[in-house]
Amino acid sequence: MSSFLHQRPLYSTLSDPSPLSPRQSSSSQRQISLFSRTGLIALLSLLLILGVILPWTGTPSIFSTTKPSSQTKWQQYTLSQAVSFVARNNTVIVCAVSQPYLPFLSNWLISISRQKHQDKVLVIAEDYATLYKVNEKWPGHAVLVPPAPDSQTAHKFGSQGFFNFTSRRPRHLLRILELGYNVMYNDVDMVWLQDPFPYFEGNHDVYFTDDMAALCASFCTIPLDHKQFDIYVKPPDHSHDLPPPGKKGRTYICSCMMFMRPTDGAKLVMKKWIEELQAQPWSKTKKSNDQPAFNWALNKTAGQVDLYLLPQAAFPTGGLYFKNQTWVQETKGKHVIIHNNYITGFEKKIKRFHDYGLWLVDGHSSESPLGKL
Repeated sequence: MSSFLHQRPLYSTLSDPSPLSPRQSSSSQRQISLFSRTGLIALLSLLLILGVILPWTGTPSIFSTTKPSSQTKWQQYTLSQAVSFVARNNTVIVCAVSQPYLPFLSNWLISISRQKHQDKVLVIAEDYATLYKVNEKWPGHAVLVPPAPDSQTAHKFGSQGFFNFTSRRPRHLLRILELGYNVMYNDVDMVWLQDPFPYFEGNHDVYFTDDMAALCASFCTIPLDHKQFDIYVKPPDHSHDLPPPGKKGRTYICSCMMFMRPTDGAKLVMKKWIEELQAQPWSKTKKSNDQPAFNWALNKTAGQVDLYLLPQAAFPTGGLYFKNQTWVQETKGKHVIIHNNYITGFEKKIKRFHDYGLWLVDGHSSESPLGKL
């Protein structure tokens, strides 16, 4: 570079030994002015502006070889941002999913799409693989609330992993209520057959379903888990009040399907649920899950909260819907959300959905916002 900065006068390479004329000299100097001290300084200044100053102003540098990471973007995506993005009519539909359950998520979403409510769905990802996959296919509809559980396995009901996974749920829901939104929560081993929102009538704080499936008074008897149990069937006009406690001193309400309004009562239930989970942690001798704590929270706040039990015919437990075909025929046309519970095991749940024509992924993946996974 120093040879350019300290250039000697140029001479003609022709045979004529005489120097260039003044006109020729002036023209030549204009042509090579880029290589003068002034030209080089100007060039370096331009490079400095393009390569350094513009990135600071948010304008991509033309010399940049790196692209912003989409993964970094979703790591910084907050729950409040996500809820604001998906909410419709101040309402969000929430589920919590880890990577092994992505097929169930897609199946659930197909059924929701058929009821035209998919736009308000928010997937709370419980691992980064789920966060990236959902937002790759359906940008903005998944968020991760740190810290995420480490395991990527499908946890068995009653395991410590299952407890760690489900015990995060009330904190997520409480935060959404505190942001001022109505929130509906579903487990993804559910299928919608009809629109559930007309059933959230009135202005109650918390709407929920009864998970009682086996009792001593019923209309029919069937084998359940290799034992004889009576299938519990409520009368069609059953009360919408919180049912009376069972043998363990608490009710048996399902924590897997609920609708809440952003009221003080609903927030109180969530806070109490968190307290009960902290008071009854999982141990090898007492393999807790989140549902007993939810029922204790309901029972202990019942006098302060406006609770509403949804109709059993519309929201049946899996222990009733998949075990009592007589009842299913008698209530045909009334079923709204079917829960594939009262069975454990990833493959067993899929097979049961297959057997009842409720596994939609194989033939209808195009109806899922996630497409074919």
